[in-house]
Order: sequence, then structure tokens, then C-alpha cells
Amino acid sequence: MQETIRELQQIIFGYTVMLESITEDNYSFKPRPEKWSRKEILGHLVDSAQNNIRRFVVGQYEDNPRITYRQDDWVTIAHYQEYPVKDLIDLWVLLNKHICRVLTSMPESLAKRTVDTNATEFHSIEWLAQDYNKHLLHHLHQVLDLEPVAYP
Repeated sequence: MQETIRELQQIIFGYTVMLESITEDNYSFKPRPEKWSRKEILGHLVDSAQNNIRRFVVGQYEDNPRITYRQDDWVTIAHYQEYPVKDLIDLWVLLNKHICRVLTSMPESLAKRTVDTNATEFHSIEWLAQDYNKHLLHHLHQVLDLEPVAYP
């Protein structure tokens, strides 16, 4: 789990400056009306962080809690397209730092506890944390126009 936490810390540190270098116009541009803008993708990462915090916390004290979310509804309801970019980046950074604290404070013995995310099988907190990092990199590379990172 320590390697996963270190990786998340590196993602936060390494990508924040790049996120701050994108102009407001580039963040707001929607390639098609039904596609998310960069702002909305970053908002989706904020939503993902919030939902994963719940998974990482509740998974430590409840047996197989069911914690799911409907990502399109979250992005629509939060109106990320109208959100100030600096606030979105700051929120993303703080939520991810909080995830690092939650995972760092978690006893190693709880890392194997499972959570129901509405996938075909339950996943351990440890697996969810590793998957969270992959999901982050996938979307950060979209936002930053970097080499694509495959994600299921």
C-alpha cells in the first residue's frame, strides 16, 4: 500500500503545475456538446476522489459497503463547466492529499477489506487505491494532451 500512496503523492506533485498551465479557454472548450470539457473531466476526478474517500473510510469499518456513483449525473449536477479552474485544481489537490492521509493512517490489516462498487466482484481497499491511481493518470493525460494511458 505504501507504494500506491507514494505514487499518488507523486501524481499530485507532478501534475498540479501542468494543470495550472492550461488556459481557461482550453479548460472550457467542449469538442462536442455531449463530450466533457477539460474542466468537466477535472470535475469528474474531484467526484472520483470524493467517492473513493468514502470507499477508503467506510470500507475500514463496514463489511462490504456498497458505494457507487453515477458519474455523468455528478458532473452535470455540479456544473463544473461554470466552476473557476483554480478552485477546481485546488479542490482536486486537497482531496487527493486527504486520500493520502486516509490511506497512510489505515492499518495495513484493513487493506484487504472489500467494497462493493457495483462491479462484477467486490474489490479490496488496496485494489481500489491502485485502480484509483490508474484512473487518475488516464484522465490527467486526457486533460493535458499527453500520451494516452489505457484504463478499462
